[in-house]
This record gives sequence, structure tokens and C-alpha cells, in this order.
Amino acid sequence: MEPVRIAIVYYSATGTIHALARAAAEGAEKAGGTVRLRKVHETAPATAISARPEWERHLTDTADVAEASHDDLEWADAVLFGTPTRFGNPASQLRAFIDTTGPLWFRGQLADKVYSAFTSSNTAHGGQESTLLALTNTFCHWGGIIVPPGYTDPVQFQAGNPYGTSHVAGDGPPGEVSLQAARHQARRVVDITARLKAGAAA
Repeated sequence: MEPVRIAIVYYSATGTIHALARAAAEGAEKAGGTVRLRKVHETAPATAISARPEWERHLTDTADVAEASHDDLEWADAVLFGTPTRFGNPASQLRAFIDTTGPLWFRGQLADKVYSAFTSSNTAHGGQESTLLALTNTFCHWGGIIVPPGYTDPVQFQAGNPYGTSHVAGDGPPGEVSLQAARHQARRVVDITARLKAGAAA
């Protein structure tokens, strides 16, 4: 059987979600998956970006990361979305990309794939769970198979979020617990997707 194809599609302004996305890519690859790491297009005005040096710096640092396209979603057996929370919802940059996928949805090309998500917020109660649950609404409309991390690994009892990996950015960059949680979530996505592919082949 061919390796699981997983697209990790994310938006990151200052690097937190990018760090989690890279950890997820590591976990997926170690589980035997073939990974496409993709950022979504930045839609914020230049004046907003230039007002925050860390935002400008992150854009420069990740200039080599390819932008997500519809082809990445069609190619993937599983898609892992990453986004910071914005008032309890996914960032508008990620939503803008998702909102272009109507033609794929209409043709049924987003159905029967595995989906999962991860997030960050500035504070401990900054909307992490509601952001992840908001993305599951989209996955349901697509006819996707939602695979959360749950409490399926000891790290989850430290990370504490069964809906998806999350990090409190106000505490600093993602530490080992958050990174391990992202690796575990991606491994689980690859594992469950592999089982589904094997079942379909049989």
C-alpha cells in the first residue's frame, strides 16, 4: 500500500503555529507518511505586519514554505490544519483559504478524507477549544472523518486538550509537551488513515 499522504496546512503570524506544524510534520514522517507542509496566503495589510517586527521577521524566515493550493487538498489522504485563535475562531487567513474550496466540496473531492486541527492562543482560556470545534463544523460539511488526539498517549494528560494540540503563546514558544503533542496527533492521523486505506483496499 502507498504511504499515507498528509497535507499540513497552517497559518502563523509570528511562528507559534509554524513550530507546531513542523513538529506535526516530523511526527507524520516518522509514522511513515508522505508530508506536504503548506502555509496559507497572508492577507493582512503591510501596515499591520510592519507594526510588529516579529510578524515581519517570521514572514521572511518562512519565505521558502510553499503556499497551500487546492491541489494539496486533492492530493492528501488526510489534512491537518493549524491556526491561531482569533476571538475563539480560526484566523481569517485560514478561513479565506477554506472559503475558496467550494468547487472541491461540490465535486465531492474533500469527502472521506481524515481531518484534524491544532491551535494556539495568547492566554490559557483564549478560545482554543472553540477554534478547534469551529473547524470541525467545516469538516462535517465536507463529509470528512475527524480524528482528534483524545487521550490516546501519555503526553495528552500533560497537554490536556483532547480536541487537538494547543499552546498558550503568552507563555513563550512551544515547549516539549506541546511539540510532543503535535507529533503524537500527526502520528495518530497517519495511523488511522492507513487503517482506513487498508480497509478500503481490502
